[in-house]
Amino acid sequence: MTDTPSLFAADEVSRPLADRLRPHSLTEVVGQSHLLADDGPIGRMVATRRLASMVLWGPPGCGKTTIARLLAEQTGLAFEPLSATFSGVADLRKVFGAAKKRREVGQGTLLFVDEIHRFNRAQQDSFLPCVQDGTVVLVGATTENPSFELNGALLSRCQVFVLKRLDDLALELLIGRAEDLLGQPLPLDDDARHALIAMADGDGRYLLNIVEQVNPLPGPVDTAGLAAAVQKRAPLYDKSQEGHYNLISALHKAMRGSDPNAALYWLARMLDGGEDPLFIARRITRFASEDVGLADPSALQHTLAAWDAYERLGSPEGELALAQAVVYLATAPKSIAVYRGLNRATREARATGSLMPPAHILNAPTKLMKELGYGDGYRYDPDTADGFSGQNYFPDGVERTIFYEPTGNGYEHAVAERLQHWQRLRQASHPRPDAGTAPPPTTATE
Repeated sequence: MTDTPSLFAADEVSRPLADRLRPHSLTEVVGQSHLLADDGPIGRMVATRRLASMVLWGPPGCGKTTIARLLAEQTGLAFEPLSATFSGVADLRKVFGAAKKRREVGQGTLLFVDEIHRFNRAQQDSFLPCVQDGTVVLVGATTENPSFELNGALLSRCQVFVLKRLDDLALELLIGRAEDLLGQPLPLDDDARHALIAMADGDGRYLLNIVEQVNPLPGPVDTAGLAAAVQKRAPLYDKSQEGHYNLISALHKAMRGSDPNAALYWLARMLDGGEDPLFIARRITRFASEDVGLADPSALQHTLAAWDAYERLGSPEGELALAQAVVYLATAPKSIAVYRGLNRATREARATGSLMPPAHILNAPTKLMKELGYGDGYRYDPDTADGFSGQNYFPDGVERTIFYEPTGNGYEHAVAERLQHWQRLRQASHPRPDAGTAPPPTTATE
């Protein structure tokens, strides 16, 4: 008697490897022990079989869907999966109706919503009553920052847990499990194996998909053979979402921290991810004024020149000009004195309103204006002995205030000395009655 092949066995082999290796318990989930261990926040919930509604926030392929399924299994809840991409309010009503019937017979429901950030605000509001009264335990999965994508009312009813991208050790563990299931080691040499992990970029599902492509190849396969056999994973970067702001922030902080190597790394990450180089040009031009300022006045010229060079050359030639500007900014002396000075002056201008300039610095193009005293007493600075008259340029009734306080960095050291010299001349040409004890001009506070 011959054995008849099982239809179920055939189906098992046809399933994607990532699905066949899906963990059967939370202890088998890799890379998320900070949440799932016995002393982790989710691990403690499972131990007491009392789940709170939650949002699982993490990159693709880190285990969000798997964790949701296992939470339902290990706490005895009915598992109701929905995708926000394909579902609407009508689908939610059906789930809520079924959950209420289960509740009447003593069974709870775990509602898993994949891509929950794709629901609009009104759809998100429809969760609130059933989450509030415990009809469902909501587990939402998202790759986007919940602070930006979910409304406050829903967030206040859920705990947000951040899942990590899978590190090299976790990905190596997945490869080992795949080899055990396939019954043979992958036909890769050591360098290609490391390259395979790097190509996955922390995405376990993508890694297992590559393993399926690589497994049938005749070995040994080197790095070049691996690159020819599989397509490189696109960098995880969304120009309109949080990754966009995270990476420009990292570039900004690296330049501010005077680290040209880290700055070049983040610049390369943005360019490789498809960021608009003109967006980078605008941001580094702002940096030249905000963070370098008068410590190196030529920094602004360098960034404008890089911007112009990119517009003339395009990619990839123009990207080198942006890199040159980034390195220049990272290695330049830094000062935010102008930035702070403008902020202080803005607050003072708003507080003092629409005061007129003092009459002596106003032009008098008409006879009436001359009769009103416009321009009376004005001294033309270039004609004075020191090229400095020391006159008052603040509105009458507004105390002279120091908004700009130069640092001792770079060119601003010379600016500071010049301002101190002018202050001495001002005090000498306009002494106060109590000049011996007169306080210096008021310094604006932050």
